[in-house]
Amino acid sequence: MKSYSMDLRERVIGAYDQEVGTQEQMAERFGVSVPWIKKLLRQRRESGTLEPKPHGGGREPKFSGEKLDHLKAMVVEDPGATLQELLDRSGVSGSIMAVHRALQRLKCRRKKSRYALPSKTDRT
Repeated sequence: MKSYSMDLRERVIGAYDQEVGTQEQMAERFGVSVPWIKKLLRQRRESGTLEPKPHGGGREPKFSGEKLDHLKAMVVEDPGATLQELLDRSGVSGSIMAVHRALQRLKCRRKKSRYALPSKTDRT
């Protein structure tokens, strides 16, 4: 989700400083929520700035750096391997969705050969 522009932030604070109306009226006028206005006022009071805070980060991907390169090499070596097989061979403690997302980041497709012989089982 994108943060509100500095222009909007400055207009809301300017209207608040000029006491144009209540916070509810200002929220309706500018198309924002009342809690956002309160948060913006608190931020100005505590830090003295209206600029949006940087993104807080997130969880580190299970496959990055050398592990990602190793995964790509495994797919090149055996393109018919399942996600579970790739996960088991990689030695990373994660889920098959982590493998799937890593392959998406690599833009790597795992295509099984259409012309392979079907697996047969003997009748008993």
